[in-house]
Amino acid sequence: MQYKLLKTGYFYADGGAMFGAIPKRAWMRKYPSEADNCCRLAMNCLLAWNERRVVVLDTGVGIRELGKLSYYRFHDTQDIAMLVQAQGFEPDEVSDVVLSHLHFDHCGGCTYRDASGALCPTFPKARHWVSVQQWHNYLHPHPLERDSYRADDMLPVADAGLLHLIDATTAIDDDLRLELYDGHTAGQIVSHIKTDNISLVFAGDVIPTRAHVSNEWISAYDTHPTAAYDAKKRLKAQLSSSAQLCFYHDAFNV
Repeated sequence: MQYKLLKTGYFYADGGAMFGAIPKRAWMRKYPSEADNCCRLAMNCLLAWNERRVVVLDTGVGIRELGKLSYYRFHDTQDIAMLVQAQGFEPDEVSDVVLSHLHFDHCGGCTYRDASGALCPTFPKARHWVSVQQWHNYLHPHPLERDSYRADDMLPVADAGLLHLIDATTAIDDDLRLELYDGHTAGQIVSHIKTDNISLVFAGDVIPTRAHVSNEWISAYDTHPTAAYDAKKRLKAQLSSSAQLCFYHDAFNV
């Protein structure tokens, strides 16, 4: 597969939350923060394609109704459909959308409002791959995770019959394999993409930034820290010498 990084925008999150029990004097050497202790985070989505498929991996927060999320100071947000078009593909040519999980900063771009104000799928012919566990979380969130989900992001996709659920490792193409990991949230999808010379791993929030590569560097946003540790250790053990990680949230190292 060929691939292109799609930079869909940035936001700020508290550094203490991003790095959990790691003291600031340690994490500040690996990831910068503002004077108010907030770290600038990216939403690095991916476009991958071959002769059989055109795949979007995560869609960012989108560009609609961000005022409700003002706490995060989203900025420089981009319409993912336009980013895909800039690479020569129309939205209805996208065959698959793989969603690492359904927190709003990863799937908000899955829908848009048309001229009438109706919510519509951004990629109207694409199968949207989500894990069974994550879909259950989305429909029945724990109170501590509820604010991470927005109904408008994914219900129109499901209503359009575009949702495809998996509960085990799934190969959707010879060049694209999906694996499931817990920790940050239940049933997160990690995508393994074969290219001409590397294995590209789209790790989502299993390893959100380069600063989180160490097993012990667990975010307070991870709903199950011990599972997050185990997931990171398991993923790293699988990486070949030719593997390259794509860091979804790293604003400085992709």
